[in-house]
Amino acid sequence: MGAEHAFRQSVQSGAPIVAFDFDGTLTIRDSFTEFLRWRAGAGGWALGLVKLAPAVAVYARDRDRGRIKAASVKEFLKGAPRAELESEAEAFADAVWSQFMRPDALKVWNDWGAKGAHRVIVTASPETTVAPFARRLGAAALLGTQLVFDGDDRVTGAFATANCRGEEKVRRLKAAYGDDVQLAAAYGDTSGDTEMIAIAQEKGFRVFKERP
Repeated sequence: MGAEHAFRQSVQSGAPIVAFDFDGTLTIRDSFTEFLRWRAGAGGWALGLVKLAPAVAVYARDRDRGRIKAASVKEFLKGAPRAELESEAEAFADAVWSQFMRPDALKVWNDWGAKGAHRVIVTASPETTVAPFARRLGAAALLGTQLVFDGDDRVTGAFATANCRGEEKVRRLKAAYGDDVQLAAAYGDTSGDTEMIAIAQEKGFRVFKERP
């Protein structure tokens, strides 16, 4: 069974590494939920939510974001061919970009790019659905939760990695850049970004407020 393809360029010598959370930081809301809603359509979304009711009830008790995300993937994406999902993710990014991205976040993103920074998106959302945004932004790397695909290249409903939030964000950064990774800056908006922000020189927590 295969996972998502790696999206990462090597760090140029001397380039500062800057990490951005995606959902709520670069965007105004959770991109994965919006993608699932967009893909399913109104009727499919409503039916899917009804089927997810037991998982939602469990989440209300244990607050396990990874578990509820896995349940959502199984309900809305299981069996989807990789190529089809990638194409849909591209179409979704094109459809929502102008209403979705925070102008002040994009300015800081572009400012770091002008300084030659190695800009990496570190997100709990699946890499497949965020990849079109990352490419459009010119990201050097994308570290997210990875889906598993079966022998026919279809979504199995499982994850190849742990949900990429909290300590997992730091673990993924260290796996990509070494245990001694140093971030020039990190930006995020929830408790799931706290550990990543803590290892950065410039700590940007909830600094982006603008809406399109």
